[in-house]
Amino acid sequence: MPYETTIASRLNLPGRSVANTLQLIDEGATVPFMARYRKEATGGLDEVQLAAIRDLAVALQALDKRRDAILSNIAEQGKLTPELRQKLTAANSLTKLEDLYLPYKQKRKTRAMLAIERGLEPLADRIFSLRDPSPEQTARRHLSDAVPTLADALQGARDIIAERISDNADARQRIRLLFEREAIVRSVVKKGKETEGQKYKDYFDFAEPLRKVPSHRLLALRRGEAEGILNVGIAPDEAAALERLDRQFLGLNYAAATTASQDQMSLAIKDSYKRLLRPALETEFAALSKEKADLEAIRIFAGNLRQLLLSSPLGQKRVMAIDPGYRTGCKTVCLDAQGNLVTHTVLNLFASEGEKQRAAQTVSALVKQYKIEAIAIGNGTAGRETEAFIQGLNLGIPALMVSEQGASIYSASEVARQEFPDKDVTVRGAVSIGRRLMDPLAELVKIDPKSIGVGQYQHDVDQNDLKKSLDDVVESCVNQVGVSLNTASASLLQYVSGLGPQLAKNVVDYRAQHGAFASREQLKKVPRLGPKAYEQAAGFLRISSPTNPLDNSAVHPERYDLVGKMAADLGCTVADLMQKPNLRQQIKPERYVSASVGLPTLTDILAELAKPGRDPREALTVFEYDKRVQTMADLHEGMVLSGVVTNITAFGAFVDIGVKQDGLVHVSQMADRYVSDPNQVVRVQQTVQVKVLEVDTNRKRIALTMKIG
Repeated sequence: MPYETTIASRLNLPGRSVANTLQLIDEGATVPFMARYRKEATGGLDEVQLAAIRDLAVALQALDKRRDAILSNIAEQGKLTPELRQKLTAANSLTKLEDLYLPYKQKRKTRAMLAIERGLEPLADRIFSLRDPSPEQTARRHLSDAVPTLADALQGARDIIAERISDNADARQRIRLLFEREAIVRSVVKKGKETEGQKYKDYFDFAEPLRKVPSHRLLALRRGEAEGILNVGIAPDEAAALERLDRQFLGLNYAAATTASQDQMSLAIKDSYKRLLRPALETEFAALSKEKADLEAIRIFAGNLRQLLLSSPLGQKRVMAIDPGYRTGCKTVCLDAQGNLVTHTVLNLFASEGEKQRAAQTVSALVKQYKIEAIAIGNGTAGRETEAFIQGLNLGIPALMVSEQGASIYSASEVARQEFPDKDVTVRGAVSIGRRLMDPLAELVKIDPKSIGVGQYQHDVDQNDLKKSLDDVVESCVNQVGVSLNTASASLLQYVSGLGPQLAKNVVDYRAQHGAFASREQLKKVPRLGPKAYEQAAGFLRISSPTNPLDNSAVHPERYDLVGKMAADLGCTVADLMQKPNLRQQIKPERYVSASVGLPTLTDILAELAKPGRDPREALTVFEYDKRVQTMADLHEGMVLSGVVTNITAFGAFVDIGVKQDGLVHVSQMADRYVSDPNQVVRVQQTVQVKVLEVDTNRKRIALTMKIG
């Protein structure tokens, strides 16, 4: 299998597991499917490991494609020697490949090229050998109309040498190692930008070793540079760099060197570093450090998104949802247990006392008429006041604050227009708030993950890498939870293993035309949903109240016969097996091991039979903000409050304490021990106790601590 050995070595994974995984991927298997239903083949690798194998295989394919292009290009030039071919074939990174290719790469006309055209290469060769006792004398033989003076000749020769040094793969690697170990990233404020760039004040005169700069700081520097506030540079000590180049290009022939040649070489080395090597490697390390910072920021965003998507659902309950507003009123909708809109209105809570009384009567009537079981309140403008109003009605049902982040994006989206073509954006937004309470995962998949508000510099990182990572997270979460085949939207179904947007649409269209699916088997009748898509998707789709009870479980249809055999061996039905623990306890899984089914799969089947279709998410708990605080003005140092974690970054966690401005718990304030990663302590949507350390009303900053005791 191509790349098996390389991938196994780099990821420190068993070769057999890697080979089997690559084969499954070639056959069209998805990461969630392999992780859940092919444990014997993969050796029980988890989703992170499987995705790493997939991504490294893609990267190695791209490397080989580039290698082939370079070999072909150098061969066309007639310069591909056996030694060079061997070096290019052995190169195991894109950087090494490009270093070897550099001398043969077509460039814009350089100073060295012009000097060669003017006949100065022999002079450069003489100086480069370090054996010319008088470079000036040799230079006289190269004077011409194009090279009128000795200074011109010597400068041209040095230009040729400087480019040779810059193109030398060993020289680049020496300086690259110096950049890796000792480069300093520095920033200064641009003249006249001090006032405009106050938010970057910490970076007006900043220096830190590049290898120690955390991702969020590097991304802040880059944003400041992009906004025209900062000048940012990366370089090691110049003397150290020149010393390494001197050792390479002067040291080898030092015994035979002449002072005059040495002087010219020293000038060429210094010029090569300052004009060619340093700028090229500064660009390279700016890109590398940005890539590293991107990966860290994307990792944090992906972790936050996973936690948010797996937030506790209220479940199928009848919900009233309110999108608060002062001037335009509170947009209010009522949803049935399946999330369908049944009615909508506007409550005017902030006009006159009479309007407020009418709003109270309306809410009470709607709750009674539609048998509302919970109320969702958007946490934006006027959210706390609306919450207080609802709680004051003593309706006897929970009222919960729900994040509005991204609701406006959904309400103006094509998905929302298709769902509610005759409703305006305010109604759609309120519906989204209510559905988020019922099932955060099912609703949030309709929104671009970047708009959900749990990232760190998400608009500054590589957008393709970000999208790929976040799509992986959404796919993982959707398949981990499972999807109701008869109620899921196309937006949710498209993330089911093996489906995608078009097949998801086909499933919904088929459902609309033929009614609810009675079995998983019926999926095979959906247009263009072939055997491979069925294999990948079926186990993650659920049918409530099915003829075959296994259709509402995570047991894959390919194992139905096996479960049937277990039941037959016990003289009972499959339904009995699922309902009666004493029957399941009699099953000895070793008896059912075969060439295609091992103990990992059998263990999963027995666990699923015990709790078929169980939602892995935690049960929802009702949270209420402290009634003493409504705005930042109500806060004072030392106050202890309950809050909800809304976002996690590399430097800490943001917590909503109900004052329309999240507070920050710096990583140093999260525990009475050293914390390297805030995710070790908190998760998104977690309820936490915090104490107010500082309130800066002017800058709208709240400093919090979790070290209360």
